[in-house]
Amino acid sequence: MSAHDMKSAVPSKASSLPRPKPPRKLKAILTGLIVLLLLAGSAIKTESSFSELFTGLPNMLDLIKEMFPPRWSYFDDITGAMLETIRMAIVGTTLGAIFAIPIALLCASNLNTIKWLSYPVRFVLNLIRTIPDLLLAALFVAIFGLGPLPGIFALTIFSLGLIGKLTYEALETIDRGPLEAMTAVGSTPMQRIIYSVVPQIQAHFMSYVLYTFEINVRAAAVLGLVGAGGIGHYYEVTLGFLEYDKTCTIILFTLAIVLFIDWMSTRLREKLL
Repeated sequence: MSAHDMKSAVPSKASSLPRPKPPRKLKAILTGLIVLLLLAGSAIKTESSFSELFTGLPNMLDLIKEMFPPRWSYFDDITGAMLETIRMAIVGTTLGAIFAIPIALLCASNLNTIKWLSYPVRFVLNLIRTIPDLLLAALFVAIFGLGPLPGIFALTIFSLGLIGKLTYEALETIDRGPLEAMTAVGSTPMQRIIYSVVPQIQAHFMSYVLYTFEINVRAAAVLGLVGAGGIGHYYEVTLGFLEYDKTCTIILFTLAIVLFIDWMSTRLREKLL
C-alpha cells in the first residue's frame, strides 16, 4: 500500500469532529412573535393607530406651512436667551462632573470594597437618574423662584447621575496591574488614584463630560417651559400666541447651536481618544 493510500485510509481529525448544528428557526420565530405581540398590545392600550396618523397629516402640513418662512428678525430678541441657555449647560455640566468624581470612586467595586458604603451610593445615583430633568427644574423653580438658577441646579443633578454612572462603570473595567503595583510599593490611596486610575480613565471621563454637555444644551432649551430660564421661555410664548414663524426661528437657531457643539465635541473626543 502506498503512502498516499495509507494517508487516505486514516480518517482525518477534522472529519471526526462533530459538525455544529444549524441554529433553530423556532427561537427566531418565537422572538418575532413576542415582539409583535408587545407592539400590538402597546398600540391597543395606548389607543394609537396608523389611521389617526394619516388623519392628522393634513393638520401637520398646515402647521409646517405656518412656520415657514421663519421670521429672521426674531434672532435679535432670542440671542441673549440662547446664550443664557449655553451658560446654564456649561455651569450645570461642570458642577455635575466635579461632584460625579467622588461618587464614581465610591461606586466602583474594584476601588471601594466597603459594600455598606458603595450600595447606598449606587442607590442614590439610580434615584437621581430616575427623576426627569424637567421635573427637577419644576421643583427648583418652586424653591428658588423663576430664573436660570433652578435650571442650573436641575442640570447639575442630571449631569451628576449620568456622568457618575458612566464613570464608575468605566472604572470597574480598568487594568488592575498598575493599581496592584502601586499598592505593592506602599503608596497611599490618593497616590494610587492619581497615578494608576486617572491615566486610564481621563480620556473616557472627558468624553462622558462632552456627551453630557451636548445633552444639557438640548435639555436647557426646554427648561424655560417651567420657568427655569433660557430659550425655553420663548418657546412657550411663541407657541401660546400661535406665532409659529417665530417658533421656527427658535428651532433653527437651537439646531445650529446644537450642531456646532456636536461638531466641536466630536473633534475634542477624537483628540482625547
